[in-house]
Amino acid sequence: MKKIGLIAGNRKFPLLLASCAKADGYYVVAVAVKKDTDPKIKNFSDKVYWLGLNEFSRLFEVFKSEGITQVIMAGQISPRRLFTNEVNQDQMLRELLSNIRNKKADTIFRAVAERLQGKGIELLDSTTFIKEYLPKEGILTKTEPAPQVKEDIVFGFELAKATGGLDIGQTVAVKDKAIVAVEAFEGTDNLIRRAGRLAGKGLTIAKVSKPNQDLRFDIPVIGYNTVKNLIKAKAACLAIEAGKVLFLDKEASLQLADKAGLCIAAV
Repeated sequence: MKKIGLIAGNRKFPLLLASCAKADGYYVVAVAVKKDTDPKIKNFSDKVYWLGLNEFSRLFEVFKSEGITQVIMAGQISPRRLFTNEVNQDQMLRELLSNIRNKKADTIFRAVAERLQGKGIELLDSTTFIKEYLPKEGILTKTEPAPQVKEDIVFGFELAKATGGLDIGQTVAVKDKAIVAVEAFEGTDNLIRRAGRLAGKGLTIAKVSKPNQDLRFDIPVIGYNTVKNLIKAKAACLAIEAGKVLFLDKEASLQLADKAGLCIAAV
């Protein structure tokens, strides 16, 4: 049986990827991150190794011992952990972080990819097994965007592409062609909550891929919790980049959006 390695971060993305890889006939060996990876990863993988950030160097030993030559990253590590003493307890991780030019997500993940390559391990595109979960262009909900919302979608997309290019964040909140909030360290869900408090009803949230996005890591993701937070914030629309944003729990999310009159569009 073909083997694939999975570096599993937080939330549902790693669970989905492991499940799809197994359905495609692969034996999945997951390296899960203590305090971040969902424990249910064991239900979707053939074998799981649990490592702390202070055991980063063991990552390469695991894949070598398992005869793994191809690996996929799915999910993220909580950014706050970069500021804890964990990262100083593993020599390889400490050296990796001290030798990169900055601590942007792309910079860190690319350094890990280069280290894997140096060990004879190829990092694959994270969408390899899940392309059906990347919505194609169109209105995904029953609710259509109002004319003003359509203008906000265009405005928001331009801004999100610009901030994504700077690796600040890939999501922005706008209303009546005014910038309400920009995603940064806190992540999309917290951005939505913050924007809802600032602007109230009628927000448009635009979420895009970065220009020249490296699909081996850090693919943008939305899901059921995203929709719940949008409804709580009384948002009018969520606009995602077609074919470039992963939509988890799509059916349940769209049903919830339809009940609330929330528009979700892939553009």
